[in-house]
Amino acid sequence: MLGRRVRHLSRYKDIAQILVANGFGWFIDEIGLFDLLSLPRRLFSGREDRESLSTYERVRVVLEKLGPTFVKLGQIASLRADVFPPELIEQLAKLQDDVPPVAFAEVRKIVEDELGQPLDEVFRAFDEEPVGSASIGQVHRAELRNGDEVAVKVQRPDIRRKIEIDLDILMDLARLAERHFEWAAHYELTGVVEEFRHTLLNELNYTVEAHNADRLRRVHEGDSYVRIPEIYWEYTTPRVLTMEYVRGIKLQHRDELIAKGYRTDEIARRVTHAVLTQMLVHGVFHADPHPGNLAVLPDHSILFMDFGMVGRLSADMKQHLAGLVIALMRRDTRAILRVLNRMGVVPHDIDEHRLYRDVDHLREKYYEIPLTQISLGEAVSELFAVAYRHRVRIPADLALVGKALVTVEGVVEGLDPSFRILNIAEPFGRALLKERARPRQFASYLARGAVEGLEFLSDVPRHVMDILRHWRQGKIRIELEMAELDALTRQLVRIGNRLSFSITLLAFSIFMTGLLIATVLKKSPAGLWSFPTTEVGVAVGLFLLFLLILSIWRSNK
Repeated sequence: MLGRRVRHLSRYKDIAQILVANGFGWFIDEIGLFDLLSLPRRLFSGREDRESLSTYERVRVVLEKLGPTFVKLGQIASLRADVFPPELIEQLAKLQDDVPPVAFAEVRKIVEDELGQPLDEVFRAFDEEPVGSASIGQVHRAELRNGDEVAVKVQRPDIRRKIEIDLDILMDLARLAERHFEWAAHYELTGVVEEFRHTLLNELNYTVEAHNADRLRRVHEGDSYVRIPEIYWEYTTPRVLTMEYVRGIKLQHRDELIAKGYRTDEIARRVTHAVLTQMLVHGVFHADPHPGNLAVLPDHSILFMDFGMVGRLSADMKQHLAGLVIALMRRDTRAILRVLNRMGVVPHDIDEHRLYRDVDHLREKYYEIPLTQISLGEAVSELFAVAYRHRVRIPADLALVGKALVTVEGVVEGLDPSFRILNIAEPFGRALLKERARPRQFASYLARGAVEGLEFLSDVPRHVMDILRHWRQGKIRIELEMAELDALTRQLVRIGNRLSFSITLLAFSIFMTGLLIATVLKKSPAGLWSFPTTEVGVAVGLFLLFLLILSIWRSNK
C-alpha cells in the first residue's frame, strides 16, 4: 500500500488540494493523510470562498473538480439512499459529466487499433463530430460498407489507467476512513467502494454493455412495443462498441411528441410496463432509464439506449422484491420488516421498536390514500430514508431497483402528470402473489430451503473446528455489555456452585465406597485397619460438605 501511495503521490496531492480548498481539510487531517504522505500543510493553506454553499453542495463541487472517476462515483452513490443522507443524494443527482469531445484524430487511432484495420475499410462514412460526449466515451454516427447505419461508441484515450489509479486511491481512503470514523466502519465503506469498482470497470469494458443489450433484447423478444438496438459484434471490442443506429424522439422532448401526434399517456404506460416486466418477471433490467436513454419510434414503440448499467436480481432477491411489493400493496408493517430480516440487512443491535414505529408511520401516512394515487417514488425515497436513519443497509441490487423505479416515475409523470406507476405495478404484484402460491413454486421454495439446511448442517463441523483452532491460538475474544456483566457473573457463580456441589458429591461417594471396603478389611489383624477409618471418613466428609454449603451461601449473598 505504501508503494502505491508513493507511485500515485501526484494524484494524492491533487485530491488533497481540492479537498482543502473546498473546506474538507479536516477529513484528510483526521484520517492522517498529511502524515502518511509526508505532505507539508503549507501547500494546502489556500481555501476558496464557498461559505454560501452547504456541505453537500461542496461535496458535489469537489467530485466535479476531481474528474470522471469521482463524478461516476457520485452518480453511482446517488443510488444508495440507504447509506447516504437525503440532502447528499439530492446533490449527487445533479452531477454533470459533460466534457469536451476528443479530437477526431485520436478517435480514428483508437478505432483502427481496436478493429485492426483502417477506418475507411470498415466504414463508408464516419461523422467527425460526436452526437454525444461523456466522461468515459463519446458516440459517433457512421455507416458500414454494407450501408447499415450504426452508432459507434469510442472510449477516451488513457481513461482506464486514470480511473484505475483513482480507484486504488479511493480504496485506500476508504480503509483509512473505516479506522477513524464509526459510520464508515458500520457501512463497510471498503465494500461500497468495491461495488463501485466492479460497476465502473464493467462500464469500461464495452463488451459487457453489448452483452447487456443482448440480454434485454431476449427479455423483450416478441414484444412489439419495445426496441433494443442490434449489436455488431464483429466491430465491437472492450474500447469500441458498434450498434444499430435508430432514429427516434427522446422522451425529454414532450412538446415535440405532442406536436407530432403521439399519445403521451400510452407512452408512459408502455415505459412502465417494459421496466416492470424486466424487473419482476425476468430479473434483468435497465438501471438508468432517464429521459435521455429512452425514445419513441415512428411505430410508437419504446427504444432503450445506453446499457452500461443493467441490474440483475437473483431468484431469492426476486422473491424478496415480490414480498416487499406485496407488503407495500397490503400496507403491512410486519410483513415489510419480515422481508428486511430475510434479506439479512437489519443490524443486530437495531432498536426494533423504533424501526417498527417508523415503518408503521409510513403505513399510516399512505393508508387512507387510494393505491393508484400513491407516488411510488416518494414512498421508496421515504423507506430508504428510514433505512438510513436506522443504518439498515439495503442490498445493492435492491437499491438499484429503487433508484430505477424513482427515475421511471419521474419520466412517466413528465409525460402524463396524472399517471401513477402503481396503476401498472398493482397487477404485477397480484400476479407475483399468485405465482408464489402455486404448488410447484411452493415445493421449489421448500426444496431450496431443505438443500440450504443440509448445506448448513454439513458446514457445522468445519465451523466448530475453526472455532476450536482459534481458541487454541488465543484468537477468541468475547465482548460483553457492562449492563449485562453482573447478571452474567451471578449466573456463572450459580453454575459453578452446582458444578462444585456435584463434584463434591461424586468425590464423597468414591471416598465412602473406599471406606466401606476398608470396613470389610478391618477384620484383618494388620495394624493399619485397627484405625477407626469409618468414623473419621464420615466426619471428614460432613466437614467438607459443611464448608461447601457455607461457600455457596456466601456467594449468593
